[in-house]
Amino acid sequence: MQRAKWTSRLNWSIVALGVALMLLGWVGIARSEELAGTSGRYIQRQLLWSLVCIVAMLLATVPSYRILARWSYVAFFASLVLLVAVYFFAPVNGAQRWIRFGPVGLQPSEFAKLAFVLGLARYLMYRDSYRNLSGLLVPLALVMVPLLLILKEPDLGTALVFLPVLFVMLFAAGARRRHLALLVVVAVAVMPLLWSQMSREQKSRITALAEQTRAAEKPTDDGYHLHRAKQVLALGGWTGSLFAGQTTDDTSVYFVPEAHTDAIAVVLGERLGLLGWAVLLTLFALLTWRGLAVAQATREPYGRLVAIGIAALLAAQVLINTGMLVGLLPITGLALPLVSYGGSSLLANCLALGLLLNIGLRPGYEVTNEPFRFVR
Repeated sequence: MQRAKWTSRLNWSIVALGVALMLLGWVGIARSEELAGTSGRYIQRQLLWSLVCIVAMLLATVPSYRILARWSYVAFFASLVLLVAVYFFAPVNGAQRWIRFGPVGLQPSEFAKLAFVLGLARYLMYRDSYRNLSGLLVPLALVMVPLLLILKEPDLGTALVFLPVLFVMLFAAGARRRHLALLVVVAVAVMPLLWSQMSREQKSRITALAEQTRAAEKPTDDGYHLHRAKQVLALGGWTGSLFAGQTTDDTSVYFVPEAHTDAIAVVLGERLGLLGWAVLLTLFALLTWRGLAVAQATREPYGRLVAIGIAALLAAQVLINTGMLVGLLPITGLALPLVSYGGSSLLANCLALGLLLNIGLRPGYEVTNEPFRFVR
């Protein structure tokens, strides 16, 4: 009876949307390996990781998320320790983002995003100190520490995700609009500081955004990645090569750097066309909407803030990843959630979905005044 109750109350739409996005990821990874002429090892590993992560997502629904609330600060501090630990391991492709144990690698920044949501939700629950301008110092400190550590790796894409998540969670918790507007002004003012902390490669990717070339031109410098992304994306047309058939045997025209990871959406665009991209973005929009629906139905403050934070985290990653591939944002090393190749990213996002499911199973009750209805 208890099992039947669990299965009937579980929000299966979130599970279905997550699995559907994984399926699209398999299509993109398989296509990237086909074009690269590799042995299929990436798709095999991703299939195995997907099975493990789906099980982890469902297991995350078993213990009440309220137990996790007491350990939120510990999880956040542990993520900072791991972000520091990466500097004691050898860099991979010039970046220190990984902790490796033989053939197994862990990317702490993927889990730091979720840990930040948990830690910030813990601080904001039941409190109205952030209603004062001075009370925003703690949330700012919470976001700046992981942001600077990740920026130093360097990983500009992941670092950029933290700021919109912070803004959305503060707004949902009841921070005053004029204070949030001031934060935006401050963020713009500290851009020179962030610029000084960026590597030469990160700076060049931003300047390349303002120096985009015409389709006929072929840049060989830092604008090459963006140029290739737009070129390959355009090859897909409306329906993609899966239905229209490959138009050339020269697979070099389909080359795009990091095709199975950061640029997986480009490969999907070439394979499934503009209609495939519409399906991809619709699935993400529905998943974000279901996350916000869980937050709306949750009366317990911590659970509601975590659900809002997870929805904002998913949306921010999708907007940044797809925006950079079409020339609206600088090219950064950011995976597309649930779609890109990589065990750390897939596991972190599946655990986030598992938390959404967990919160949806336990909408809770209020033990104090509702903290989300302040007069702004």
